Amino acid sequence: MKPISLSISCVLLLAGCQTVPDRLPQAEPVPAAACYFPAGSASTNIDLVSQSVAVLEEWGFKLDSTDTALGLVSASRQRELVGYYDPYDNAYGYGRGMRMFGGVGLGRGSGIGLGFGGGIGQQPVEVERVSLLVTDGYVRISRDIRRFDHLGDLRESYSASNDDFCQRFQSAFAQTPATGRAL
Repeated sequence: MKPISLSISCVLLLAGCQTVPDRLPQAEPVPAAACYFPAGSASTNIDLVSQSVAVLEEWGFKLDSTDTALGLVSASRQRELVGYYDPYDNAYGYGRGMRMFGGVGLGRGSGIGLGFGGGIGQQPVEVERVSLLVTDGYVRISRDIRRFDHLGDLRESYSASNDDFCQRFQSAFAQTPATGRAL
């Protein structure tokens, strides 16, 4: 037998420590129980969809797509994040204040660089997306929030289907009459 080198035996030893995940990826945090509620059995799905659309439009959402046959509504709204700082972005070692004013650097030989801006005229934005599914007199809400930096790169993304939003939606939904308009 040939002797196995120390590095190969370490690799084989570490390969034995590999494990598989114990569960599949899922939305975290889990959507709140308030995000699934009865909407009233007397109304048709089309009335419930139009009622949902009325609430979302009143809150400043823009419709991305609707499918009344499926009872699906997808809407989003966006707002600028003035002074947003990405806590995970420290790629160049600058402090919090340096990002706003650019940076100073010395090059090899006789070069000096000075940069200002970092996306002048472009603001970081937060995009909030809401999807509603209306079936058999029940409404299911799914909401997520994504934050983009001044360069348009995704920096944060999380599920925001929480009690607060869903309960506010339920109360606004109950107070909004069905319009009966075609979508």
